[in-house]
Amino acid sequence: MFSPVAYGYDRAITIFSPEGELYQVRYAGEAVKKGWSTIGIKCKEGVVLAAEKRRISPLIDLESIEKIYMIDEHVAVAPSGLLADARVLIEYARYEAQIHRLLYDEPIDVELLTKRISDLKQAYTQHGGVRPFGAALIVGGVDRHGPRLFQTDPGGIYFGYYATAVGSGASTILDFLEKNYRYDMTLNECIKLAIMALSKVIESVEPDKMEIGVIDVQERRFRKLTKDEIGKILSEIKQQ
Repeated sequence: MFSPVAYGYDRAITIFSPEGELYQVRYAGEAVKKGWSTIGIKCKEGVVLAAEKRRISPLIDLESIEKIYMIDEHVAVAPSGLLADARVLIEYARYEAQIHRLLYDEPIDVELLTKRISDLKQAYTQHGGVRPFGAALIVGGVDRHGPRLFQTDPGGIYFGYYATAVGSGASTILDFLEKNYRYDMTLNECIKLAIMALSKVIESVEPDKMEIGVIDVQERRFRKLTKDEIGKILSEIKQQ
């Protein structure tokens, strides 16, 4: 008996396997698993996005690597997987957010933005001549409903989360978050939790080896923590 793959079910995105799978979508998910570790956490005070910045060469300037992207002033995205694919999705998300502001004179809801991104991803699973986006996005923000956190997968599925992780080491991070997460945490406690979760999967925990962004429920504005701020929080964690 030959494997279903041998019959060519993985050669076209529009062909279902006998098990009801689209193999190209599964392979795109494998690309996400090889990406850099990325975390999203929400609490009553806001949303935290954190990502690993890996030095893949001693000649690379880590300052030039961006892992968390602002979409609008109240929402940001942290991708994992093929960053070239993620960049296209991020530009699309920015376009959708600005069109919504121009049409309705209000910021786009975080879930609506996530749905628009997921719709585009899904469209790339049912047309010949294309392939799925090999990227998963963690979308976090604060809108009229409060703190929101979603994750989109390569096939176009999205779910809301209290805390989530994608990329390499995601299972280890999720185990840690399940044991230590509480919704009534402060925003500063969420930042510390994200750093401690990243420390489970990265070699050295240093301010320039990670990127952290926050959206506070009071200001509803995204900002990234500076290296000095991250260093101060690292010192607090070591003293605990």
